[in-house]
Amino acid sequence: MSNSQPRHIAIYGKGGIGKSTTTSNIAAALAEAGHRVIQIGCDPKSDSTTILRGGAELPTVLDSLRDRSRKPKLEEISATGFGGVLCIEAGGPVPGVGCAGRGISAAVDLLEDLRVFETFQPDYVLYDVLGDVVCGGFAVPIRDGIADRAFVVTSSDFMAIFAANNLFKAIDKYAPSGGARLGGIIANSLQLPHARALIDDFAERTGTEVVGYVPRSTEVAQAELYGQTVIEAAPYSEQAEVYRRLARRVTGEIDTRLPRPLNGPDLKDWARGWGDRIFGTETAATGGGI
Repeated sequence: MSNSQPRHIAIYGKGGIGKSTTTSNIAAALAEAGHRVIQIGCDPKSDSTTILRGGAELPTVLDSLRDRSRKPKLEEISATGFGGVLCIEAGGPVPGVGCAGRGISAAVDLLEDLRVFETFQPDYVLYDVLGDVVCGGFAVPIRDGIADRAFVVTSSDFMAIFAANNLFKAIDKYAPSGGARLGGIIANSLQLPHARALIDDFAERTGTEVVGYVPRSTEVAQAELYGQTVIEAAPYSEQAEVYRRLARRVTGEIDTRLPRPLNGPDLKDWARGWGDRIFGTETAATGGGI
């Protein structure tokens, strides 16, 4: 079912927001549907593809380049995960030394040198990228036009929204010169009553769209304890269906766009307004007493 040209998709998110879990479940859903998928972990923690591989370790591209006097082979920097997903971890520098985003450039260069895309012939290539923008290396997939589209995973927490808004700024800067455009927002770990409305409002304010809502679920935590995706551990669950719908949306025909990121004062005012609304709702619910 391989296409002549694979679709390259970057999925960004603040550290700890669930972007790797989301990306891996999307990859698993696509593989389950018969597609050939490559997932490239672009986080220095090198744990993007763990739940596709039963929790097993995987040598990173940067470690392999550092430890050898020759160019590593594909089988030395990759592993086949659930459903045949080809798993690769870019890796990071020695702690305290170098640019944390350098592994992305190194991984892309090596994969092109090894002609991985021509040999494996993927339908989709997923880049799982850290959204806490600490250096320019993390912008590589969207800046250099490697990805066709980018999505941002966020929750209703302010720091996750802040990171998403920063990514919008990067897309707004690079897209006009050939960089990736925004596919939309993935709302993750939804639990609190106001979460969906808050993210919807943020999307409207920034001229973007929410492409999927992923509720918080014990099935996700349980599957991760097994070193598996929900697609593998609980394939008949509603949570698995959530990821399947999200995979179809992310890879389907969708209008990409240039977002309208909020400036610093506007973002703070927006957040303060939501703080007042939430606090007022909770105060009313508890009778307003102390």
